[in-house]
Amino acid sequence: MLICGIDIGKNHHEACLIDETGRQLAKTLRFPNTTAGANTLMDYFSGCNSEHDVIVVGMEATGHYWLSLYCFLFDQGFQVNVINPVQSDAVRNLFLRKTKNDAKDSFLIAETIRIGRYSNTELADEDVLCLRQLCRHRMDLVDYIADQKRKIIGVMDRVFPEYQTLFSNMFGSASTELLTRAVTPEEILEIPTDELCMILSKASHGRFGAIKAEEIRNAAKSSFGITIGTTAFAMQLRQLLELIGLLERQLDELEMEIGGYLAKMNTCITSCPGVGNVLGATILGEIGDISRFPEPKKLVAFVGIDPSVHQSGEFTGTQNKMSKRGSPHLRRAIWLAANVAAFHDPVLSVFYQKKRAEGKHHYTAIGAVARKLTLIIYAVLRDNKPYVPNC
Repeated sequence: MLICGIDIGKNHHEACLIDETGRQLAKTLRFPNTTAGANTLMDYFSGCNSEHDVIVVGMEATGHYWLSLYCFLFDQGFQVNVINPVQSDAVRNLFLRKTKNDAKDSFLIAETIRIGRYSNTELADEDVLCLRQLCRHRMDLVDYIADQKRKIIGVMDRVFPEYQTLFSNMFGSASTELLTRAVTPEEILEIPTDELCMILSKASHGRFGAIKAEEIRNAAKSSFGITIGTTAFAMQLRQLLELIGLLERQLDELEMEIGGYLAKMNTCITSCPGVGNVLGATILGEIGDISRFPEPKKLVAFVGIDPSVHQSGEFTGTQNKMSKRGSPHLRRAIWLAANVAAFHDPVLSVFYQKKRAEGKHHYTAIGAVARKLTLIIYAVLRDNKPYVPNC
């Protein structure tokens, strides 16, 4: 058996071929991240493998740049092992010289595979891969919308600082409808009172009317906002509001697509406390096949909510934090679900209150709930049976 380690890059990769004893068989090959480059790798294998031994390939999960080469090699029938860079870094520490270059890195990846001290990352099936991609895109979209809203708040603090006190949610339907028509105090005062009442009443389904309209007009009259450059700020606000409207329409479309993929899967994930369709889809997309985790603690480690361990000689650390070594997307989804479950699930709520009674900080208690929730998720996916609280 021969082992090929490949150091992944955006435009070029570096391959190193060794035998079972760790002996390097040829000079490393640098090849482009193209079809022609992949064919060059095949020629490299042929030239170094006169005995036609089985070649096992290892590469690091560097961003998304490994995916194309992985698919090519998989289609060619090779066993491809995708490892975490942390694992090859551990092998690097076995050597006295701290050399860091592509040729050395490809050799260390091959050595990691040869030693066998690694966990393999496998490409998920197509539906899971699509679900993962869409859910990650949704997270990015949600974060981007939040960024634009913070920009709007920053501009309104200068133009109309009193506006935030007028509505419980500046981005609710009534407030958004008003801002699309007028964003500065001067523009709001130009709207007749009757028209302002009608705008607010229609957007709020009758919740707001003459009283709210008068409150807004009084705030606009006495506003302490800036009075210079307001036309520029007004234009910025309008464009930001249009952008948010577009992004929110895309978000709705995206969530419908995610729901379609989730419906195709025979899963009970949404029976877990705090887990709805969106979080359930995110969790499924990140975990993939639950059978690749032989025991619950493996999933806990993959989520990255297992405690880091500090121990040397007689010293054992007691102030341990989350390792945060696993999937950040999965960890975020489970953390969000744990924040709901800690106050609404009968079992996890009692567990949360117990931790708080022990003097634990809120976030520490939520972390403990997240770990328990991960164990619940593992059991639900393993058995494909709905979660039933054991009160």
